[in-house]
Amino acid sequence: MPTVFEHRVELAGHMTRALEVAGDGPGIVLLHGWSHSADTWRPLLLELAARERRAIAVDLPGFGEATPLAPGAVLPQLDVFASELVRTWANDEPVVIAGSSLGGCLALRLAEHPGDLKLAGVVPVAPDGLEMPSWFDPIEEDPIVRRLLSMPVPVPGELLRRGQKGAHRRLAFSDAQRAVVDAFGVDSETRADVAALLESGRKLAPELANAPFDLVGIRCPVLLVWGAYDRMLPHTDARMALDALPTTQVELIEGCGHHPQLEATGRLVELLLPFGI
Repeated sequence: MPTVFEHRVELAGHMTRALEVAGDGPGIVLLHGWSHSADTWRPLLLELAARERRAIAVDLPGFGEATPLAPGAVLPQLDVFASELVRTWANDEPVVIAGSSLGGCLALRLAEHPGDLKLAGVVPVAPDGLEMPSWFDPIEEDPIVRRLLSMPVPVPGELLRRGQKGAHRRLAFSDAQRAVVDAFGVDSETRADVAALLESGRKLAPELANAPFDLVGIRCPVLLVWGAYDRMLPHTDARMALDALPTTQVELIEGCGHHPQLEATGRLVELLLPFGI
């Protein structure tokens, strides 16, 4: 039976948690989105393990079990971390970088300025940064999230998690089953955790709106993947990438929202396996 090896690793001065599966290459590096953790990739990692394809996902700094980000701009810190992850794990072999939402933005930024990294291709999944980010406002303004933050008494961690998952079910998924939403992995235990998460989103949104990449410097193959019913970052955002990189491939997954790695795991695996080979 396929297994996911979970371990701790230090990258670019941050301790974090890695989920890894063994197999052949080119290896696949998986970068999660804002408010996620490496667990968002666990179902896909199991599928890749069954196909004997090498892959790794980690908690990005400030999320999951990783140590916090330093004060200052967020994207440059994540760039350094992601670059070190690829450099350390790839062993000087070509890799495919796939990223969801914020992770997709990081994948495109790495492809634009790869340095000494050998990239077989990048697969941004509903990436941030192609158009003015619109995902944060509906999360912050969700009535359940606002109610949980404003209640005058302490709120049990389980109630907070249910509220967050309910908000994500409405905003990020097309028609997700409970098991799929649970796999999203919400880690907040207190209102302070929720408030800190929202504050990180407020800090990140202007960076994503301020042209986080120009795309024209990308030389490796690019495959854009989008859920047809993504309400957080609509697939029409792909126009910017197509204008800058006419050779970009675009795959639209029907019946899927913002998280194809959870709602359409098998289809995303089928797209990833031949890419970059």
